[in-house]
Amino acid sequence: MTKTAVVALGGNALTRVGQSGTCDEMLANAAAMASAVHAVIEAGWRVVIVHGNGPQVGNLALQQEGTAMVPAQPLPLLSAMTQGLLGSLLARAINLLRGPGTAVAIITHVTVDPADPAFGAPSKPIGPFFEPAEARQLAQARGWVVQPDSGRGYRRVVASPEPVGVIEIDALRALVDAGHLVIAGGGGGIPVHGTAPQGGLADAVIDKDRAAGLIARLLGAQALLLVTAVDRVMLDYGQPTQSELGTITATEAARHLAEGQFPPGSMGPKIEAALRFLSDGGELALITSPDLLAATLTGAGARSGTRIERSPAPAERSPAPAERSPAPAERSPAPAERRPGPAERRPTPAERSR
Repeated sequence: MTKTAVVALGGNALTRVGQSGTCDEMLANAAAMASAVHAVIEAGWRVVIVHGNGPQVGNLALQQEGTAMVPAQPLPLLSAMTQGLLGSLLARAINLLRGPGTAVAIITHVTVDPADPAFGAPSKPIGPFFEPAEARQLAQARGWVVQPDSGRGYRRVVASPEPVGVIEIDALRALVDAGHLVIAGGGGGIPVHGTAPQGGLADAVIDKDRAAGLIARLLGAQALLLVTAVDRVMLDYGQPTQSELGTITATEAARHLAEGQFPPGSMGPKIEAALRFLSDGGELALITSPDLLAATLTGAGARSGTRIERSPAPAERSPAPAERSPAPAERSPAPAERRPGPAERRPTPAERSR
């Protein structure tokens, strides 16, 4: 049976740091992503792509606020716009490599819980980077919440609730089974309140890694591939003791997460998505750059990214009691075996004088 991999591409992979997000820039970046995904398909895998939209949805929000001539649209509809935009770019780039109609982009709605505490604690960065003074000015003028992002400047942050369900999951599964490469859950999906009548829109942006993990679990995928700008996950990032992680177990990854190694706005959601996927039956989670994606998945090549594998079950970690130490009968012979027979015992005096 052909295995399925869900590939999560960051929005920063399509509008890179330092780029303004022109059409030509995004086309070139989409071609590079398509090449990485093509290598995974060539390795024998079916692929579902979930992409981020942080830079793009933030740029759209700025455009919305740049004129009073047309009404501004709410954040979830901006996510819908980016699904069409980025889905089209990725589908066309993949079809150029694999033939027309190979890739299908599906508009995807993802349910969230309106009581999720994330609505009261914005944490998801969107849009461009700002210098501290400019960020403070925008926050005051527009009512934004701004936070520093990985030492690269300040960005607007919005609510990022946990994804609960995928409304179009049956259609997604049918397309995968039919042999299509499916682009779904763009920007983490269009967030809707699953408990509201008609599924009301939620003012939020869902983290695409968490959405990718949810889609992977619902599809029963074997691998979750989290694509980022670095080859490997780092411990003690930015410190003299910085080190790379190659192949680790889920237990090791969970320990590093608990120790605070992976910030919530950076590598944290990727590790959390990987651990949730593996705990629910997934076989393998990867975190690496586009160039090392196929090599990390197949184990080929001199250089690979970070592989997180399921921790072995207790029975696999240590031998059963019978394997650890011999049974009593193996340690020493039974009493009957230690007692000498008639020919072996010492003769009595009467027997010696015969």
